[in-house]
Amino acid sequence: MRPNYPASTSDLLPSERRFLAAMRDLKFGYFEGLRIERGQLVLEPWPRAVRDVKFGSDRPVAYPEACQLKRQICEFFQLVRSIDSGEIRKLEIRYAVPLLAEIDQGPPREGGGRD
Repeated sequence: MRPNYPASTSDLLPSERRFLAAMRDLKFGYFEGLRIERGQLVLEPWPRAVRDVKFGSDRPVAYPEACQLKRQICEFFQLVRSIDSGEIRKLEIRYAVPLLAEIDQGPPREGGGRD
């Protein structure tokens, strides 16, 4: 069983590693329509990625594959794993890490709870 709070890349599922690479490639911008099913990212079809470009400062950011995950990345995947079914309408990325998520939670389950 995978941990709910991933601490390193070895704790990530293949789909999570693929999305982590996409966040690193994007660096600045946001993803739209990121679906979640049974606590896992649904990457087919691929969510829309919108890149922000700032002119005058193009410093590359290097991330070794075996590095410990940044807190924001751990919290993002913990959030994904806690959602049974839903959609992240917008996931804002800054410096290649998640900054802000807009989540469509859907209607509450019968009895008042969500997940």
